[in-house]
Amino acid sequence: MSKLFSPIEIRGETIPNRIFVSPMCQYSSETGDGKCGQWHTVHYGTRAVGGAGLVMVEATAVQPEGRITHWDLGLWSDSQMEPLREVVESIDSRGGTPAIQLAHAGRKASHTRPWEGGAYLGLEEGGWEIVGPSPLPYEESWGTPNELSVEDIDAVVADFVSTARRAVEVGMRAIELHMAHGYLACEFLSPLSNKRRDQYGGSLENRARFCLQVVKAIRNEIPERMPLFVRVSATEYMEGGWDVDECVELCRWLGREG
Repeated sequence: MSKLFSPIEIRGETIPNRIFVSPMCQYSSETGDGKCGQWHTVHYGTRAVGGAGLVMVEATAVQPEGRITHWDLGLWSDSQMEPLREVVESIDSRGGTPAIQLAHAGRKASHTRPWEGGAYLGLEEGGWEIVGPSPLPYEESWGTPNELSVEDIDAVVADFVSTARRAVEVGMRAIELHMAHGYLACEFLSPLSNKRRDQYGGSLENRARFCLQVVKAIRNEIPERMPLFVRVSATEYMEGGWDVDECVELCRWLGREG
């Protein structure tokens, strides 16, 4: 039998095979408050029916302003737990290992859905204030993020932790942290989007500080035997930007944090 279909143990979790469903945004929280609905229960349960060993729920925001769109999932509130628990049960009862990706969109937040054009939504259009490590827009036509203060950063870290705690409580058996693709954590890592002059900017060690704080805090909160994954971008393919060498060093640091 191919190893693809054989079990694999990661930390303390035995996953029935090596087929993992990556987290892919559905933009289908029709209530607009971050809660899962029937779409998610059926969609993710069907992935387990298809035989995937691990089924990872899409990017789930740790704060309301961390959503890409109004229709993203969230787990910043206890009120969002029960609908998500139904998704967990849908995956688990069909033989899959339920997992979830936790995320904050940073300066790429407050947009319409892709099939609606993916346009930036300003306050006057029903959007919300966006944040980032520095007041630099992702594109000229997008909004300028508010620079996070050190106190704001501490609050985001705390919200990642409380969201991870809820994920454990609803039955998730693995957690991934979204630190790639230009979203908040990636914005801290990149010297192109992070122009801070405090302990969160400048050197690689400083730019990685936010990510490592989040990882360390969550690792201390969740069960020791629970897998904790981190999604990173290997490179930005831009001069002066995040590159492979920096990514390799970050991965070494992440490994030490568990």
